[in-house]
Amino acid sequence: MADDSRIRKFQEFLAKDPRDPMLHYGLGNELSKSGRFADAVESFEEAIRVKPNYTAAYRQLGKSLEKLDHKDEARRAYEKGIALGVETGDLQTVKEMKVFLARLGADSEP
Repeated sequence: MADDSRIRKFQEFLAKDPRDPMLHYGLGNELSKSGRFADAVESFEEAIRVKPNYTAAYRQLGKSLEKLDHKDEARRAYEKGIALGVETGDLQTVKEMKVFLARLGADSEP
């Protein structure tokens, strides 16, 4: 479980600098650790809105969407993140998202 004080700290920092994608990403991670996946999705989406090629945010967005059982949305997040990661050269994140995407495909098998 994440510490609620860490969540509050990120929220305080974001109140001062709402255009910082890393703060949105950090908040999303803390929310995810707390099991607040819907809130985490909002934070990761905001990180992506501020920085559209933030591949790590796509990875975490996909993971949070999976926790909410939104598999199609998670698949789209991973696919978009993979495409961006290839463009930007973030090959480690691409590799991770490909594994998550493959697992999603395996989960949908009969």
